[in-house]
Amino acid sequence: MRIAVIATCLGDAMFPQAVKATVEILDRLGHEVVFPEAQTCCGQMHVNTGYLDMALPLVRHHVEVFTDAADVSVAPSGSCVGCVRHQHAMVARRGGDEGLARAAEELAGRTHELSELLVDVLGVTDVGAYYPHRVTYHPTCHSLRMLRVGDKPLRLLRAVRGLQLTELADAEVCCGFGGTFAVKNAEVSTAMLADKMANVLTSGAEVCTAGDSSCLMHIGGGLSRLRSGIRTVHLAEILASTEQGTPARDVVFDTAEVGESKGVHP
Repeated sequence: MRIAVIATCLGDAMFPQAVKATVEILDRLGHEVVFPEAQTCCGQMHVNTGYLDMALPLVRHHVEVFTDAADVSVAPSGSCVGCVRHQHAMVARRGGDEGLARAAEELAGRTHELSELLVDVLGVTDVGAYYPHRVTYHPTCHSLRMLRVGDKPLRLLRAVRGLQLTELADAEVCCGFGGTFAVKNAEVSTAMLADKMANVLTSGAEVCTAGDSSCLMHIGGGLSRLRSGIRTVHLAEILASTEQGTPARDVVFDTAEVGESKGVHP
């Protein structure tokens, strides 16, 4: 199958290892992976903060870039896929472009979050990964509530050799990030993060994983300030790991290091 990778803004600018890991997994499974270099932001930030008119050109560009790029598209991000699936057509219709809305709906049906693509489309739960660590999983809000990925990420993690999956208390409770919510409602966000970190700490895990780099950035930032020693690692990075090594680096979140990250061009 020919699969187009959506890097996402955060992946391209700050966490390219998750995007590279996505490519490595699909390549290992024998699929043709393409990276449309003309891609830009999907418009999620604009839509979620009410700038729908500004989001319209981004929706149009996304549809133009990805419609004929591949059989399906995938992103290591439930939030960005949620935008493509549940907001793009709405933005187009609000802008009076019914043709774009229909094209966005067609593309949305072929756009998947990573765990959805692997389990539902490719029919795979064991991707040949090896990751000998104690891991706990945080289900991000958009993947859980918008995409309803359910236990697909957990099924993938349970098939990873060497991995010990530990339970996360109140797993389905938001970590407090929410994009601009963490900025506009900093005190509430910090309180929510404190609860999430307490549950991660009591899980006994060495690693906290999730399907969105944004939530991992929030949780990882808090854990690093506590000097907890617990790493945050994207689900894609775990699934890309093998006994020969981990192609995409496992790192403790570090703001200085993130600032040095470069764009993704697999």
